[in-house]
Amino acid sequence: MSQVVVITGASAGIGRATARLYARRGASVALIARGREGLEAAAAEVAELGGRPFVQEADMADVEQVEEAAEATEKVLGPIDVWINCAFTGVLAPFDEITPEEYRRVTDVTYLGFVNGTRAALARMLPRDHGTIVQVGSALGERAIPLQSAYCGAKHAINGFTSSLRVELLHRGSAVRLTIVQMPAVNTPQFSWVRSRLPRHPQPVPPIYQPEVAARGVLHAADHPERKQYYVAAGTVATIWANRLAPALLDRYLARTGFAAQQTDAPASTEPDNLFTPADELPATDHGAHGAFDDRAHARSWQAALARHPAAAAATALGLAATATVLRRRRAPVRGTSC
Repeated sequence: MSQVVVITGASAGIGRATARLYARRGASVALIARGREGLEAAAAEVAELGGRPFVQEADMADVEQVEEAAEATEKVLGPIDVWINCAFTGVLAPFDEITPEEYRRVTDVTYLGFVNGTRAALARMLPRDHGTIVQVGSALGERAIPLQSAYCGAKHAINGFTSSLRVELLHRGSAVRLTIVQMPAVNTPQFSWVRSRLPRHPQPVPPIYQPEVAARGVLHAADHPERKQYYVAAGTVATIWANRLAPALLDRYLARTGFAAQQTDAPASTEPDNLFTPADELPATDHGAHGAFDDRAHARSWQAALARHPAAAAATALGLAATATVLRRRRAPVRGTSC
């Protein structure tokens, strides 16, 4: 039987790209988001690629809507095997320019939405002692940046919540698995519909990766949930390790560069944002998986590919070490002999 997979935030970005990968496997995919147009387009793609779609409009900040979506999924598709939390929203602005209502909304969706999704998944997985939950995290969950305090705070909270819950599952000897995938900057539609008070159009901080790179990382984590977390792309690894090794230096660097790095040269958009109302609920408003930065986004990540194939990575490292040793020996000066 095919897997039953739930993806929140499935109408766009990483969630949309992940749904396509599962569809190619022939999985039954429950697509949860707020925007009807984006959901219907995602469902059409899943069906075309060989999967079985099931659309559920729900606001992840509303625990009752999430529970209803989970219940409906199991009635139609069967027991849930994999639950992927990916829905989020944000506000790009200095902290003192974000209203309490906006801050609460970002927290409710981006943090509590993951809590609500996890709760709904566990309510079904724990009695069966089977299932996998994947949290789509971010490098910004460890290294915060300016202008995204609400989003960074939520991603930090997800890390803490997930670590605590994972230990609880280990304590009870549960076969339910929980893992998190830390993402780099990704070319998703969020920068076209995020609420922003910046003077210029927002952008992800380079290097930027396509959502398919992120989706492959999510799929791999779901297939191999025994690890606590996964890093996707060299940008994530570099960000996290730079923060661990030289946090104060990174603070000063981001204070100088972090504002400009998150803006393009184009003027700010006048399009409506999706903070309280979905930007893809009306006809012809589907945004797809990709954002506006296709010309700058990487379609591949050597780090992510090697992380999915550790044996190949080890062989590559050994091969490089052997090659370096041979080259050093060839370049070493030949010592003369004396009588």
